[in-house]
Amino acid sequence: MQKGDHNDPKGLIFESFRIDGITASECRTIFLDWALSLPVDADTRTALQALLVQYGAAPDHPMTQVMTEGLAAMDKPRRRGGWRSRSRD
Repeated sequence: MQKGDHNDPKGLIFESFRIDGITASECRTIFLDWALSLPVDADTRTALQALLVQYGAAPDHPMTQVMTEGLAAMDKPRRRGGWRSRSRD
């Protein structure tokens, strides 16, 4: 993978794997910036899956763990709050 491809426009994920001693907290911050830097019409799930395949050789890296958690969080249904969750009589 090279810096600045369509799945990682700013090269943030690429660079995170090059930082020695990076923490999970720092990876979460980078991950959020990555997600916000994707084009509006981009399929985030597909981009994240492609990045996980690309960097799957580093399973113990904190960014790999953050990306895996991010993908899993996309699968969880979200509770809707507000007026839609209230019963209607």
